[in-house]
Amino acid sequence: MNKDYTESFSIAFLDVMPQLGITDVQLKGETECGHLIRSPGVVVVIGITGDLHGNVYFTMQESCANSIASTMMGGMEVLQFDEMVQSAVSELSNMLAATACTNLSEKGIGADISTPTLIHGDFTADASLKQASCLEMLVGENLFGIYLSLETK
Repeated sequence: MNKDYTESFSIAFLDVMPQLGITDVQLKGETECGHLIRSPGVVVVIGITGDLHGNVYFTMQESCANSIASTMMGGMEVLQFDEMVQSAVSELSNMLAATACTNLSEKGIGADISTPTLIHGDFTADASLKQASCLEMLVGENLFGIYLSLETK
């Protein structure tokens, strides 16, 4: 995967999360992971168009989604994965993808995003391309995956 793509998304994550009050974040690692993406419970898919095309998949467990939503809502206790959590996680994914696309544009790569689609449950997604890169991020002790299935148009 192109280093500009992975760097733009990891920087977006490390920049956006603290702005929302989520400060215990870090990049755990980066791997090439083929085209199958196993859902840990919550997946948000965002299409990418422009100079790039493909999809970005943000993955997390329900407990991670609940914790993120709680922080985004000012510390309000979140006990279940409901519509409010889904909305918060979808908006976070939108913010991460938009920031990454802004980072890419600063490198001369034009990219736009689609509306986020949240999928909840136990399934395996087939990435839009044969090879995806996975950025393993940590939110506290929770794993947050960013799968990039992108190529130049």
